[in-house]
Amino acid sequence: MLECNEITKSYGKKLAVDHVTMKLEPGHIYAMLGPNGSGKTTLMKMAVGLVKPSSGEFTYQGNPVDKESRRAIAYMSTEPYFYSWMTASDVGKYYRDFFADFSMERYLYLLERMELTPDMKTKTLSSGMMAKLKIAVTMARKAKVYLLDEPLNGIDLLARDVILQSVIEECTPDAALVISSHLVDELVRIVDTAIFIKEGRLVLMGEVEDFRTQMGKSVVDLYREIYGHTGAEAESEV
Repeated sequence: MLECNEITKSYGKKLAVDHVTMKLEPGHIYAMLGPNGSGKTTLMKMAVGLVKPSSGEFTYQGNPVDKESRRAIAYMSTEPYFYSWMTASDVGKYYRDFFADFSMERYLYLLERMELTPDMKTKTLSSGMMAKLKIAVTMARKAKVYLLDEPLNGIDLLARDVILQSVIEECTPDAALVISSHLVDELVRIVDTAIFIKEGRLVLMGEVEDFRTQMGKSVVDLYREIYGHTGAEAESEV
């Protein structure tokens, strides 16, 4: 479905993404793992055209990713991207105007699930509430690829369960879902495939069950091995 072939991105002398090649298939939920600064965000931004690769190519259904194919990709960034005057209702209308696959009915349902109301002003939302709003508006689209960049940041433990369940409900067999995070224990409950990014490189990618049966290791075990003490720190945040 969505492929990246030898994708590289450098900022001056700093190599943020280093010759990454991988393929995302429909019907799968992927965990893109790695500590902050691994290159996860840069990779996602390149997939949706917000950052231009230094080299390499993204393709969607076998064709180079362009303006038309990017309409099939729903991206949730880590940064707030709503105008301060907006209410949650305005955010939904904004998305409805820009994305033909946006469902206002689904959006209002997700707002309720997230314990948000349409009249809430975005400028008054806490970081956790803003994270919930971004998830609701992103998952209200009927996209073919969902890219969620650190969706659990700033959200308390109990609210994460509601969010993850809402995400699962929207992951249809014809869609691929990628969730980037360093909160490993949270994601292993819902994902079937793990992608490990370290210093801009793809170091390991495979199905969670294969890691258990063929390597005798869990995703958390592999995280600790790949990232050392950083992995232990990330796990302690859960």
